[in-house]
Amino acid sequence: MKRAFLSLLTLSLVAGAGAQQAKELRLGVFPNVTHAAGLVGVQRGLFQKELGGVKLVVKEFANGSQINEAFAAGAIDAAYVGPGPAMNAFMRGVPIQVYAGAANAGAVLVARKDSGVRNVKGLAGKKVAVPTRGSTQDISLRHLLHENGLKASDEGGTVTIVPIDPANMPAAFAAKQVDAALVQEPWGAVMETQGARLIANEKAIWEGGNYTTTVLVVNTKYAAANPDTLTDLLRGHLNAIKFIGSSNAGAQKAIAEQINTFTGKRPGSAELFKALARTRVTWDINLKTLAEYAELNKEAGFARDVPDLSKFVNLNIIRGLAK
Repeated sequence: MKRAFLSLLTLSLVAGAGAQQAKELRLGVFPNVTHAAGLVGVQRGLFQKELGGVKLVVKEFANGSQINEAFAAGAIDAAYVGPGPAMNAFMRGVPIQVYAGAANAGAVLVARKDSGVRNVKGLAGKKVAVPTRGSTQDISLRHLLHENGLKASDEGGTVTIVPIDPANMPAAFAAKQVDAALVQEPWGAVMETQGARLIANEKAIWEGGNYTTTVLVVNTKYAAANPDTLTDLLRGHLNAIKFIGSSNAGAQKAIAEQINTFTGKRPGSAELFKALARTRVTWDINLKTLAEYAELNKEAGFARDVPDLSKFVNLNIIRGLAK
């Protein structure tokens, strides 16, 4: 009897160890409106509420290159990031997978008022800022240039592309370091407030605005070891998206608070209203445009091939939760 009891106890302990939750979830987020779901989920405690005893550790990043370095170093478990950097990391063997979309559109092309730039063709011979090389905005800009008979200087053209963190672009405009910028919101709206000219709105950038700007990616090893934590993260993600859809004022407040926490800069209400109007916060992904984006990524020279989207994207869990 005693031997049977010990056997049952051993089995119970083994089962309990196998079902053990992760102790923490390290989440990367940018101070951009295209990361609104992440900003709101963090600021309003929506992730932590779902995660329960799993501690949420939030890490602020400025661009996708930093995110890729953090994933490669094992420094984060999940992150909001653009599809371009995520694709490039995936194809280099970094163990990540897209588990949800986060935002469509939400980026604009603006120019300094005194730059003389009035349209995309006017970028010839100019300096244009993007968040980082290989970012969604970098690739979108190169595509825009090609459509208008222009090329970047590293492609043999006359347009110089300059990497600058989005939150620092308003200062770069003020210092006349660059002539224009293709940037995520709210920084485009912020620069407009400071006198910049809107050259192309979110719909003119690509596909009428129906393209994925931000996705939620998770380290596949972490996801496999902690399936319940992954599901809880996605529940928090969905709750944040629902909150943004139901309360524009509440979303503005939460986004402003979190961006201020990250950068010390607080976008105004009018800027955030404009930024949110230009951004579609959604968990879904238009796989057709994602495939087109992969081709643009290759065309821009940031990848030799395109990823297998069936392995890169897994929306099964989020679709089930969203029903």
